[in-house]
Amino acid sequence: MLLADGRIRAIVPTGIVRAPVGSAESDLDGRFVIPGLWDNHVHFTQWALLSSRVDVSSAASAREVINQLGSCVSLAASADQTPLVGFGVRDGLWPDAAALNAGLLDSVSATRPVVLISADLHACWLNSVALAQYGLAGHPTGQLREDECFAFMRRLDDVPDEIGDALVDKAGRAAARLGVVGIVDLDMRDNLADWRRRIAAGFNTLRVSFGIYTDHLERSIRAGLRTGDTIPDTDGLLTVGPFKIITDGSLNTRTAYCFDEYEGLEGHDHSRGMLTVTPDALLTLLERATGAGLDPAVHAIGDHANALALDVFERLGSGGRIEHAQLVAATDFARFAALGVVASVQPEHAMDDRDVADRYWSGRTDRAFAFESLRASGASLLLGSDAPVAPLDPWQTMASAVGRSRDGRSAWHPEQRLSAQAALVASTNGFASIGVGMSADLAVIERDPLSGSPDDLRGMPVSATFLAGRATHLAL
Repeated sequence: MLLADGRIRAIVPTGIVRAPVGSAESDLDGRFVIPGLWDNHVHFTQWALLSSRVDVSSAASAREVINQLGSCVSLAASADQTPLVGFGVRDGLWPDAAALNAGLLDSVSATRPVVLISADLHACWLNSVALAQYGLAGHPTGQLREDECFAFMRRLDDVPDEIGDALVDKAGRAAARLGVVGIVDLDMRDNLADWRRRIAAGFNTLRVSFGIYTDHLERSIRAGLRTGDTIPDTDGLLTVGPFKIITDGSLNTRTAYCFDEYEGLEGHDHSRGMLTVTPDALLTLLERATGAGLDPAVHAIGDHANALALDVFERLGSGGRIEHAQLVAATDFARFAALGVVASVQPEHAMDDRDVADRYWSGRTDRAFAFESLRASGASLLLGSDAPVAPLDPWQTMASAVGRSRDGRSAWHPEQRLSAQAALVASTNGFASIGVGMSADLAVIERDPLSGSPDDLRGMPVSATFLAGRATHLAL
């Protein structure tokens, strides 16, 4: 395979044609070459910042998470006023979830800001010091959900550029070691400014397609940004991605908007979840965005939210993406293909959430995380991680899609398993093969990705990654 000028220039049988004089040569020695991998849904800055936060994902109760945070406080200087941030709360099955509030977090520290963030990013908890520091003193519980949570987290994540960018650079190199050549970054930030700055400073390990949120929509339209356009002076690495809008919540926070009530919330406010953008408001925003050349990406997790989003796409008369599509009504699967709506899904969430889904979506999990039903209906699939909700690791993503199991457990709804071929294509931005003339975005791997077990995928060794023919990872 001859790579030159950023593209695949020739694929020839061994020994027929030698590389031009002066070319660098690598003998792959029987390894496998695949199209470079993409993570089609990440929050990259938040993923990079995760290394500076306390992982509390193993906690099985409010008391356990308090004990874990308390250990961290005891090791820190008492005068430290930087927020202690715990990440990964999954309280859907906790026996004492209701006890998690500002008062309980005050027991960790009465003098230092303490913040907890749910694994799904849709809820957070602050102690009294943190509430006061961020202008929320007097909040009745200290728990923030949905838009209130997002607004707070934008402030929490606003670290100095030099700190955040260094962590982003490290995360980019880690992704390249996994065969990743590109990401769709859907962080709730001014992603254009962030990535221009990072690339100008030398970031060159990934292609980035950046999302635009409502706060930046009008400015983006005035700037003439259109989905797919390459941003000048970024070495071809930065392109305009979709216009992203969140219409409901999440399963673990019990705010995904569903037709049926959540167990234990019957008769209460938001007992069926939360619809955060009405269909009419969504249509108005999508008309504005698509009229300016921005493709829409709509977050919808609950079955009612997905049905309403599909209704809006039908009224809009053009396709786009639905992010997550975790619970879909039986009559709605075929509508994805009919309306030209891509399902952007995250298979690792099915493994993280299977027990929570069995409880709160009992009797409906045959259509939860239903990847094969979506594919079989004719819908196009894109796979991603939603990092930091799940690790930015396409091999874990594919393993969960193909095996529907993890940690030695039996497959969960095995009828929804994807073939390895379908999972790989959905992880390579839709490239089903490698051909002459294509961009030389490639990964070299040690094993056949189409014939091994899901565990083989989950631990796939990557020997090299090439971005436009340039090695971003080389371990041959």
